[in-house]
Amino acid sequence: MKTAFIYSDDFAKYDYGPEHPLKPFRLKLTHDLIKAYGLLSLPNILVVEAKPAKEEDLLLYHTQDYIEVLKAANSGQMIRGAEHYGLGFGDNPAFKGVLEWSRLVTGASLQAAELVDSGEVAIAFNISGGLHHALASRASGFCYINDPAIVISALLKKGRKVVYVDIDAHHGDGVQEAFYRTDKALTISFHESGRYLFPGTGFEGEAGEGKGEGYSVNIPLPPSCDDELFVYAFTEIVPPLIGRFRPDIVVSQLGVDSFLTDPLAHLNCTTNGFCKIVRKIQDLSPRWIALGGGGYEITNVARAWTLAWAIMNNIDLPDELPRSFLEDYPLEGFRSRKLRDEEYREKGAGREMLRDEVERVVARIRDEFRRQGSLSDT
Repeated sequence: MKTAFIYSDDFAKYDYGPEHPLKPFRLKLTHDLIKAYGLLSLPNILVVEAKPAKEEDLLLYHTQDYIEVLKAANSGQMIRGAEHYGLGFGDNPAFKGVLEWSRLVTGASLQAAELVDSGEVAIAFNISGGLHHALASRASGFCYINDPAIVISALLKKGRKVVYVDIDAHHGDGVQEAFYRTDKALTISFHESGRYLFPGTGFEGEAGEGKGEGYSVNIPLPPSCDDELFVYAFTEIVPPLIGRFRPDIVVSQLGVDSFLTDPLAHLNCTTNGFCKIVRKIQDLSPRWIALGGGGYEITNVARAWTLAWAIMNNIDLPDELPRSFLEDYPLEGFRSRKLRDEEYREKGAGREMLRDEVERVVARIRDEFRRQGSLSDT
């Protein structure tokens, strides 16, 4: 089994601004930790230099007028009317190189898709990808170009059946919107409930429309949901759905803003639950395109995606971080950390309330699919 890691040092040259929570530098940090563990020199690994997507690739999902606005904003200057397309000085700044960054991220995801679809590799990982909030003509949630939607669209054009699995703390609303009315792709999103977190969507009743009814699945989780409950919900929902849909390829978004110490969400997961879910996705995937996603505590990002890449290559890593890596990054907060987190579990009466809510969501989704039977004949 061959795997591919798609990367460019150019990822880290872009900057959303000093106060913005999304730091592209986290990608270099992740790459360097993976490399320090020797995980880029294994015999069955391809390390592929990321190349930018073409404009025609972006148009697989996005509108021409929106692309023209991003071209104009690429200089780093706000232009008149850009706010109507979601660009501004908050979540989605018009930073210098915004379109170049987006093209490079999307190109890396498309390279991953081509390698997997061609059979050259069984798994490909683009840690820069997974920017799942962007809409067809609007930037949203730090995302300007929706690379998962473009990858899935490209695969659907080839006649592939695709399951998209998103474990980011934030609902994968842009991807859901892209495929809400088709039965050719099944989208599954686990996230903190929109009652408490951006983008305020992703409730159980959002299940698709028309031909797509039953092909959009949302599992909103309560704040403080821990590893055990997250893994329980995943295990109850995802294997039977993938078994019924029988995809050619699984595309996953592996956001780690679900972690206990992430500053932008309120879930209480750790590397323990994350790794269990990554292994389950690997077991369920006939072929697998893995993308990055959210994660705003950069030591979590680097450690979790290093563990994910190790799992993809069936390697068990030591818990001690490599000395060479710690020497290179003495100020990033790694010296007090191991590769894996200590297991965390909510306690007391509050945990029973969390379990009741997760079980309610799982039961409702099961009942909905029994009622619809929409996946039974696929």
